[in-house]
This record gives sequence, structure tokens and C-alpha cells, in this order.
Amino acid sequence: MKCQHSYATGIFAAFDLLQYPSIAKKFRGFCIGLKTWSALSLAIFFLPAGETIAAKDHAKHQIEMIAEEIEDGLLAYRMVEHHVDGVNITSRYSKQATVPGPTIVLTEGDKVRLTIRNGVTLRPDQQISVHVHGVHYTILSDGTLKIINKIEDEGAYPDHGGRFYTYLWDVAPGTAGTWPYHDHNFETHNGSEDRGLFGTVIVNPASGSVTASNGSSISSVPVKSIKKDYVLYLGDDAFWGMEIDGASKQQTPLGVNPVLTAKGGDNVRFHLIAMGTYLNRFQLEGYQWVDPGTATFIRMKDIGPLENHAFTIKAIGSANYINANFSRKLMGMRGSFNVTSGAH
Repeated sequence: MKCQHSYATGIFAAFDLLQYPSIAKKFRGFCIGLKTWSALSLAIFFLPAGETIAAKDHAKHQIEMIAEEIEDGLLAYRMVEHHVDGVNITSRYSKQATVPGPTIVLTEGDKVRLTIRNGVTLRPDQQISVHVHGVHYTILSDGTLKIINKIEDEGAYPDHGGRFYTYLWDVAPGTAGTWPYHDHNFETHNGSEDRGLFGTVIVNPASGSVTASNGSSISSVPVKSIKKDYVLYLGDDAFWGMEIDGASKQQTPLGVNPVLTAKGGDNVRFHLIAMGTYLNRFQLEGYQWVDPGTATFIRMKDIGPLENHAFTIKAIGSANYINANFSRKLMGMRGSFNVTSGAH
């Protein structure tokens, strides 16, 4: 079985040196210059697949995803397994490959080991990758082609014989926020986010609290008090949605221009990511919220391609959410936020 792996500073993962001739040559040359005992002590970090490796021992999140073909010529990511400190939380995700892909929820300070498999069998030499924004990683976990990173192709070939690629992420302090991940190797280095290979990483702050608005005042609320997370992707002509239940953590793909629901008085969080090619202007009619990093209330937010914006509010009444950019508004980019009666 051939495999491909990346590594991060201080945390090494096994990889097939034959797949990385340039790295293998440098590694062999380095070892020749060392005393034998030193070379052996260093070489224990470069173990065959299946052996115990430092990356697997130290990563809080062990994640495996696969990219698959679905209907209408779309491609999609599916969560195969997700363990947190050895606990299996895979049941939170859809059993099917979905557009958008799984939302990966992390906390500042976490380490992540994510392996991608390629079930897209259009061509035997066609790679799939995972390129993430926001969190930290070294060059071999960039999820790009050699033409971009100048070292190696960092993706998985079709899943014949078990070929895969592994990325290591450092969710360092200061990375809290909502970040996109997407393919960067399919067909061209521009990736295939227009075909469906995209998803979101939510990094919760280590403090366990976020800034929230109740319509007229600002407060700090615990992340655990958030009843629902809505992840909305802004395409060129529609919103795509994913909902996460605050209690069960169950993720539900909502489709296009979805209806969002909440109970009155609940804290809910919106995560917006622009996946299209146009400037967007998001509005939640009748609501204002805190612009992140400030104490300023805003009623709309301009979001460019692959930019992101997240905010937490108390649900106080039903409203429409819209893309108020003139051309996007004409194309019908709007949905409903329906708030039922509850404690205010």
C-alpha cells in the first residue's frame, strides 16, 4: 500500500520516501553526516505506515475524510472518522458525502491530524486535497500542488490501493474564528470549490466565551450556551447551509437558501463564508450585531470571496436574511430566520 504524509515542526508523521524523492535525498544526505546513534534516533520519526508515530500520539483530533462523486456532477467531502482524545464522535456527521462538507469544530490549543482519501475516480492521476485557512501548519500540510508550494504535490490520488495524504494542523492561540477549507489540487491549483469540495472549520476561543448581542447591548456568553450554529456559504447565486445543534452537536445539511429556526431567547451563532467570485452584502433584517474585535453594532457586512464573518445574537424575532448586493439580490439570494415563541 502506497501512502503519502506530511509533517509539522516537532511532530513527525510517517511517509513513503519514494513518493518524495527530493525530500528523501536531503534526508539521506543529512543522516550520512550524523553519527550512527544520532541518525538512528532521528530515523525513529520516519516509520512505515501502520507503526506508532508521534503525530498520532499527540494530536487531540484524529480525522479521516474522503472525497466522493455525488449527483449532478458535484464532488463532496464525507467524514469517515473523527476521534477527539480517543472518543469517537463520527455519528455527529452525515453518513453521506455532502455539499457543504463536514464542519470541523475545534478549540484554540488543539492539534489535528487529518487524513484525506480520494474516492473520485475520474482519472487515475487526479488528486484531491484539503487546503485550510486560519489555523497554522508547515508547508507540507498546505494541501497545494508543487507548482504552488515548490516542494511536493500535497494531495491524495484515487483510492485504489489505499493511497491518501495526511495533514497536521496547529490550532494555535489567536486562530479563533470561522475558516474555510477546500480542495486545491483537483484539475488545477485553483481547486474545485465550484464543484462542491468545501467546508468550514470553527475554532472556538480557549476562553470558552464569545461576544453576543441581544439587540441593544453587548455581553459575553459561554460557547456552550449557544443553541444552534448556522454555517452559511455565499455562492454566486444562492446561500448553502449547514446547521449544528448545540446540545447534540449533530450536523444537518440544509441545502439552498435554507429556512433557519430558533426559539425566542436562545443564543445562536451565524458563520458566513463567501465561496463565490463576487462581493456580498449580508443583512439579517431587523437585527444588529457586534462587529468582531470591536464594540460597534452593525446591521450589514460586506464579504468578499473566501472572506468570513461570524457573530452571535439572541433570537428575538423572525426575519429574512439576504444578500443585499444589488445583482445578488435580484438573483433571489435570501432565506428565512424563523423564531418561535420562547423565553425572552
